[in-house]
Amino acid sequence: MKSFLFLLAALIPLGSPLLAGPEYPQMGPDIYDPKANGTAEIAKALAAAQTAHKNVLLVFGANWCPWCRSLHRVFEKDANIAKTLRENFVVVLIDSNWRHGEKRNDDVNLRYGNPLHEGLPVLIVLDETGRPLTTQETGALEEGETHSPAKIIAFLTKWAPAKR
Repeated sequence: MKSFLFLLAALIPLGSPLLAGPEYPQMGPDIYDPKANGTAEIAKALAAAQTAHKNVLLVFGANWCPWCRSLHRVFEKDANIAKTLRENFVVVLIDSNWRHGEKRNDDVNLRYGNPLHEGLPVLIVLDETGRPLTTQETGALEEGETHSPAKIIAFLTKWAPAKR
């Protein structure tokens, strides 16, 4: 048995995703997939959006970003927001970590006019054909020390697709 475990350990590289933990362990589990290709994820989302007649919500953020985590918590925990997202949008989380010299998904950032100059997180709404409808820095959706569910609902409602 010892030789089997030794062989198994030798075959799994130290950087293997099987052994990888969160990118910033002190922040908790990753929200944004550091290895995800934003362009490919957007293509899949647009295909799903066309079928379901939904818009696409791009959420640019990074795992180290406290405001990104705050927005994500509100998206998940507020029942009205979660329902509005589910019914009207295909959500794509774009890892925009630029720390340590690596500009992840920089091609996506540039394709949509460098929304990261606004800071993180930032939202872009696309219609089902991929046409950008709006870019929103999320400071405008904050209230106090968190994001305002009422402001988020107003934003999502404004940019939801027209009902057919």
